[in-house]
Amino acid sequence: MLPRFFRPTIAIAQNGVKQFSSSSQRDAKVAVMGASGGIGQPLSLLLKESPLVTELSLYDIVNTPGVAADLSHINTASKVKGFTGPDQLRDSLKGVQVVVIPAGVPRKPGMTRDDLFNTNASIVRDLAQAVADVAPKAFIAIISNPVNSTVPIASEVLQKAGVYDPNRIFGVTTLDIVRSNAFVGEAKGLDPKKVNVPVIGGHSGITIIPLISQATPSVSFPTDQLQALTERIQEAGTEVVKAKAGTGSATLSMAYAGARFAFSLIRALNGESNVIECSYVRSNVTEAKYFSTPILLGKNGVEKNLGLGKLSKFESKLLDAAIPELKKNIQKGEDFVSKK
Repeated sequence: MLPRFFRPTIAIAQNGVKQFSSSSQRDAKVAVMGASGGIGQPLSLLLKESPLVTELSLYDIVNTPGVAADLSHINTASKVKGFTGPDQLRDSLKGVQVVVIPAGVPRKPGMTRDDLFNTNASIVRDLAQAVADVAPKAFIAIISNPVNSTVPIASEVLQKAGVYDPNRIFGVTTLDIVRSNAFVGEAKGLDPKKVNVPVIGGHSGITIIPLISQATPSVSFPTDQLQALTERIQEAGTEVVKAKAGTGSATLSMAYAGARFAFSLIRALNGESNVIECSYVRSNVTEAKYFSTPILLGKNGVEKNLGLGKLSKFESKLLDAAIPELKKNIQKGEDFVSKK
């Protein structure tokens, strides 16, 4: 059975066939940029399954018609169309409300997220320019790593184009929350679907700050276990890269997390209240210009930044360690755009 956020408006008929509910739901056209990749394909599958998505626009530099044809055979109502190459990039963005960007190269063993920077930075810059030109009011959800730098890159591009709205651009850090929920649930024998651990900061290494003191339901760990659990959450991406032994990075779990965030954006667009997700956004909560915190989402994007909450001494030390690294990552992204 799919989790709650994948089933927001589905009613089950007596014969077991899924039916669309009669709720006042607007059409939502979603574009996936990098739809043929390791994250893009399972992400597109999850989006195709959801009744929240009425149109699915798939873009990549290769193989998109095949992915679109494959998904179009699934018996859900959303329409799918594939677009390939720079000549079709702008067409893929026409009329979209939500743009999800998993495009880029994956990490391999021994690589850091910063090693991906030059390739992925150029990809995100060019995609952001296309969004600025064609769909400047769309919500933009950026998955492409390093998120700590790619969100500033996209923001700088949109500012240069004169269409920047900081409330409409999001770094997708949801995988850190998904992992935290899974690991805490496993450690405490809890149903991970009922665990919620806010994660603040950024989306790499020491910038990932799981707020286990604010977990629901409330949990506690001895100091040594808390340290080990925090480090596992911070390095979980590397754990997957090593386990895949050169064949890829976290694609399936990232697709799951990316779909969750996209559905939350659509639910907020549709007027649903109390939609809250952690996200890496333009922020004045800390000294870092961009920072992930729980965000109340609304029809115009960020409705309210819910801030840090009360941090434990352990978490305050994590925050102190994260800020200098975040500032460096942010500056790197901004410099990439200013020097081009």
